[in-house]
Amino acid sequence: MRQALFGLLLLGLASPLSAAVYTYIDAEGNRVFTDRPPDNRPVEQIHLAPSNNMEARPLPPPTRVLTPPQPELRYEMLRILVPEPDATIRENSGDLIITATSEPGLHTGHRFRLVLDGQPSEPQGSPVFPLRNVDRGTHQIAVEIVDEEGRIIERTPSQPFHMKRISLADKRRVNPCQKDDWGVRPECPLKDKPVEKKDLPFVPFL
Repeated sequence: MRQALFGLLLLGLASPLSAAVYTYIDAEGNRVFTDRPPDNRPVEQIHLAPSNNMEARPLPPPTRVLTPPQPELRYEMLRILVPEPDATIRENSGDLIITATSEPGLHTGHRFRLVLDGQPSEPQGSPVFPLRNVDRGTHQIAVEIVDEEGRIIERTPSQPFHMKRISLADKRRVNPCQKDDWGVRPECPLKDKPVEKKDLPFVPFL
């Protein structure tokens, strides 16, 4: 126990390399260690071994910089501009351009995607979707915003539109085929050309 106390005392007194440590016996017969020896008692200087403390090395900078989590990217508004809900499109070719808009604009890594009759298109950066040769009848459309992994961020409600395409029969009714139209106009194919009546020669009665 005495040796442990002696060691602790030496450590406490030996922090400066130039400090001297002394020991002596006090009036009660106890051994005292101090760096300030008294003048009225015989003292003995204790020579301490040099310190083996090592200077602390600076820590290397972290190789990985932790970035704070990004806030979730959301949109205040996403809607279809063209066509309007329940609109009737009269286009014999079946062509249609669907246009959407979002507020704010598209965030980095996000894409627009059109859903026509439940079938999603390829994601793209533009909110404009040109369609070709859409069948006549009623169709359902919606526009989505998806991230790089295809997860849906925002989606418009589904809305209908009606494609009206004039049939060949309707065209013939509006503009009947003439003799020179057969095989020329798409609605006047040769297979539908009526059989021409041949003129019978005039034979006088005897």
